[in-house]
Amino acid sequence: QVQLVESGGGSVQPGGSLRLSCAASGFAFSSYIISWFRQPPGKEREWVAGITSDGGRTNYADSVKGRATISRDNVKNMVYLQMNSLKPEDTAVYYCHAARRNDWYWGQGTQVTVSS
Repeated sequence: QVQLVESGGGSVQPGGSLRLSCAASGFAFSSYIISWFRQPPGKEREWVAGITSDGGRTNYADSVKGRATISRDNVKNMVYLQMNSLKPEDTAVYYCHAARRNDWYWGQGTQVTVSS
Protein backbone atom coordinates (compact mmCIF):
# COMPACT_ATOMS: atom_id res chain seq x y z
CA GLN A 1 0.00 0.00 0.00
CA VAL A 2 1.42 3.33 -1.09
CA GLN A 3 1.74 5.88 1.68
CA LEU A 4 3.14 9.38 1.99
CA VAL A 5 2.74 10.64 5.54
CA GLU A 6 3.65 14.21 6.38
CA SER A 7 4.47 15.42 9.86
CA GLY A 8 6.12 18.34 11.61
CA GLY A 9 3.51 21.00 11.00
CA GLY A 10 2.21 23.24 13.73
CA SER A 11 1.86 26.81 14.88
CA VAL A 12 4.85 29.09 14.90
CA GLN A 13 5.47 32.80 15.26
CA PRO A 14 6.73 34.89 12.36
CA GLY A 15 10.46 34.49 11.99
CA GLY A 16 10.38 30.98 13.38
CA SER A 17 11.34 27.68 11.80
CA LEU A 18 9.77 24.32 11.15
CA ARG A 19 11.03 21.08 9.69
CA LEU A 20 8.45 19.11 7.79
CA SER A 21 8.95 15.40 7.19
CA CYS A 22 7.41 13.00 4.72
CA ALA A 23 7.66 9.26 5.25
CA ALA A 24 7.18 7.15 2.14
CA SER A 25 6.35 3.48 1.81
CA GLY A 26 4.87 1.02 -0.65
CA PHE A 27 6.65 2.18 -3.80
CA ALA A 28 10.14 2.58 -5.27
CA PHE A 29 10.83 5.83 -3.46
CA SER A 30 14.39 6.33 -4.67
CA SER A 31 13.27 6.51 -8.31
CA TYR A 32 10.71 9.26 -7.76
CA ILE A 33 11.05 13.01 -7.92
CA ILE A 34 9.67 14.41 -4.67
CA SER A 35 8.06 17.79 -4.29
CA TRP A 36 6.41 19.79 -1.58
CA PHE A 37 3.24 21.69 -2.41
CA ARG A 38 1.12 23.89 -0.21
CA GLN A 39 -2.43 25.16 -0.20
CA PRO A 40 -3.07 28.42 1.65
CA PRO A 41 -6.58 28.93 3.01
CA GLY A 42 -8.97 29.84 0.21
CA LYS A 43 -6.30 29.51 -2.48
CA GLU A 44 -5.09 27.02 -5.06
CA ARG A 45 -2.47 24.44 -4.27
CA GLU A 46 0.99 25.67 -5.27
CA TRP A 47 4.37 24.05 -5.78
CA VAL A 48 6.98 24.93 -3.16
CA ALA A 49 10.10 22.86 -3.78
CA GLY A 50 11.34 19.77 -5.57
CA ILE A 51 14.24 17.34 -5.42
CA THR A 52 15.44 14.83 -7.99
CA SER A 53 15.38 11.11 -7.31
CA ASP A 54 19.06 10.99 -6.35
CA GLY A 55 18.89 14.23 -4.38
CA GLY A 56 21.41 15.85 -6.68
CA ARG A 57 19.27 18.78 -7.73
CA THR A 58 16.77 20.94 -5.93
CA ASN A 59 14.51 23.75 -7.01
CA TYR A 60 12.37 26.26 -5.13
CA ALA A 61 9.49 28.60 -5.70
CA ASP A 62 10.53 32.24 -5.58
CA SER A 63 8.30 32.73 -2.55
CA VAL A 64 10.46 30.42 -0.41
CA LYS A 65 13.85 30.65 -2.11
CA GLY A 66 16.55 31.34 0.46
CA ARG A 67 14.27 30.31 3.34
CA ALA A 68 13.56 26.68 2.48
CA THR A 69 15.72 23.60 2.05
CA ILE A 70 14.42 20.33 0.66
CA SER A 71 16.37 17.14 1.28
CA ARG A 72 15.83 13.40 1.11
CA ASP A 73 17.18 10.19 2.58
CA ASN A 74 16.77 7.31 0.13
CA VAL A 75 17.79 4.79 2.77
CA LYS A 76 15.11 5.87 5.22
CA ASN A 77 12.58 6.77 2.47
CA MET A 78 12.17 10.21 3.95
CA VAL A 79 11.91 13.72 2.55
CA TYR A 80 12.30 16.89 4.56
CA LEU A 81 11.46 20.54 4.12
CA GLN A 82 13.27 22.93 6.43
CA MET A 83 11.52 26.28 6.51
CA ASN A 84 13.15 29.29 8.18
CA SER A 85 12.16 32.90 8.63
CA LEU A 86 8.54 31.90 8.38
CA LYS A 87 6.00 34.51 7.37
CA PRO A 88 2.22 34.65 7.88
CA GLU A 89 1.84 34.04 4.13
CA ASP A 90 3.49 30.66 4.59
CA THR A 91 0.36 29.53 6.42
CA ALA A 92 -1.00 26.57 4.47
CA VAL A 93 -1.50 22.84 4.39
CA TYR A 94 1.75 21.35 3.12
CA TYR A 95 1.66 18.24 0.96
CA CYS A 96 4.32 15.78 -0.09
CA HIS A 97 4.13 14.59 -3.71
CA ALA A 98 5.99 11.77 -5.45
CA ALA A 99 6.15 11.54 -9.25
CA ARG A 100 7.69 9.29 -11.86
CA ARG A 101 6.61 9.54 -15.48
CA ASN A 102 2.79 9.03 -15.42
CA ASP A 103 2.72 7.78 -11.85
CA TRP A 104 2.26 10.05 -8.86
CA TYR A 105 1.12 10.03 -5.23
CA TRP A 106 0.02 12.61 -2.67
CA GLY A 107 0.23 12.69 1.08
CA GLN A 108 -2.63 13.81 3.30
CA GLY A 109 -0.98 17.08 4.28
CA THR A 110 0.21 18.80 7.43
CA GLN A 111 -0.98 22.20 8.63
CA VAL A 112 1.49 25.03 9.12
CA THR A 113 0.20 28.20 10.77
CA VAL A 114 2.40 31.26 11.12
CA SER A 115 0.88 33.84 13.40
CA SER A 116 1.80 36.12 16.26
